Amino acid sequence: MSRHYDVVIIGSGAGGSTIAQRLAPTGKSILILERGEHLPREADNWSPKAVFIDNKYRAKETWYDSAGKAFHPNTYYWAGGNTSFYGAALMRLRQGDFQETQHKGGVSRAWPIDYTDLKPYYAEAEALWKVHGERGVDPAEAPGDPPYAYPPIRHDPGIERLKTHLEGQGWKPFTLPLGVDFDEGKPLTTPCIKCKTCGGYPCLLKAKCDARTRALEPTIFGYPNVTLMTGKKAIRLETDASGRTVAAVVTTSTEGEERWSGDIVVSAAGAVNTAALFLASANAAHPSGLANGSDQVGRNYAFHTLTAVVSLTLAPLDAPFPKTLAVNDFYWRDPRGGFDFPMGHIQLLEYMSGQTLEGQVSNYLPPFLAPGFAFEAAAERMLSFLVISEDLADPNNRIRLGPNGRIEVDYTHNNMEGHERLVGALTQALNGFVSHQHPISQHRMEFSSLLPLYGTAHQAGTVRFGADPRSSVLDPWCKAHELDNLYVADSGFFVSSAAVNPTLTIVANAMRVGDHLKERLGAAGAIAAD
Repeated sequence: MSRHYDVVIIGSGAGGSTIAQRLAPTGKSILILERGEHLPREADNWSPKAVFIDNKYRAKETWYDSAGKAFHPNTYYWAGGNTSFYGAALMRLRQGDFQETQHKGGVSRAWPIDYTDLKPYYAEAEALWKVHGERGVDPAEAPGDPPYAYPPIRHDPGIERLKTHLEGQGWKPFTLPLGVDFDEGKPLTTPCIKCKTCGGYPCLLKAKCDARTRALEPTIFGYPNVTLMTGKKAIRLETDASGRTVAAVVTTSTEGEERWSGDIVVSAAGAVNTAALFLASANAAHPSGLANGSDQVGRNYAFHTLTAVVSLTLAPLDAPFPKTLAVNDFYWRDPRGGFDFPMGHIQLLEYMSGQTLEGQVSNYLPPFLAPGFAFEAAAERMLSFLVISEDLADPNNRIRLGPNGRIEVDYTHNNMEGHERLVGALTQALNGFVSHQHPISQHRMEFSSLLPLYGTAHQAGTVRFGADPRSSVLDPWCKAHELDNLYVADSGFFVSSAAVNPTLTIVANAMRVGDHLKERLGAAGAIAAD
């Protein structure tokens, strides 16, 4: 078995799989090292008990907060990464997200690239991941972007009524861009059936467009020069004597420690785990951790300020596939006046069954809602929203390594005023919304909860990129300033978290970096997929 490859990629999620997919046609030898195994296709893929109560697929890992309290991160280690469990919302960062922006709580720094650098890759990623959406209706989107390749997903009747109500409040709700393999005109033959087991579940039909279905499997099954090895956890990177080149990726598995080398090494293990890997790779040339001369590795951790707003109605709501609506009216400021700072984004969450509630949000429900039939009754009458605001990069919000190399996360919420105003605006706007039988204004109960530290789905920023090696870890091509052959392709490169889901930007940037690596490798030729 060969131990040297042209390219070694650590992690097979959205960034790692996309880099492999981009480079596969060059014929270069590519190795993907994945700590997890292949996700089984089984009945439990659609079982809310298995997924949300038993946490069958969730990582069996413990991290620690700044007080030393243990928590279990909401993350997944499988071939294809976290996107097998995501809610399929695929949105571009706003044009202004790439620029320095004044928030009420501080300044969001500018990126070393701008929207135009990612614009063609966004379009390509949307087409490849079958993003269904509509241009010209999102008030915060950049002007002049091409139409989506796939039409928007039609709202369920209950969501259509909600849309009409919000429009009556003067809002401009739009169809949330979703990556699903669905054809509205052929609902009986399309892979996606708009089921109640989408966000949070692995799709049994492989109809959700994720890293596994849209990048990893087409690449490893289509190109003989790409090798995926599962069960291989990267534990450190070793450099040559100069400290300028990664000479070996060290993994641990059932076979013990193994070493792999590549002309190019790409870390795509996730923002937290990439930072942890770099810190664990300290050596004489890099005493504070690999590529950490700026002391920024692990710092500036962000995972969005997220609040779940839940509204319960007396009557059941006709919305089995509710995650089709979003609001960006407040993205840059309050349009009603009185707050001229960014507030954030609102999107509907997926359908939650009674067992989903029991497993995910029972700690935040009123005490009279007990397991069993009460949870099921609540699920049929529930609208759930996710309010997303930008948490500002803070060097004190960071990933550290503790005793025995354990991951420790220091984090304090910031920039809260705009977020709290947005939660309040949504709560107020829901007044008077009428379900198909009863006005919610007379028969409604609402509660909300700020997502705690375990909610790592939107993690970003731990090895940010920039032009100045004194204040960043990576250069604008996501290569480590201090090493000649080390790149990053996960969300660790983000300078700011913005206020929309990060997956599409991870994919688009991996395409951009992949094209750069093609040039660096002198890979002008191409081979066809099998």
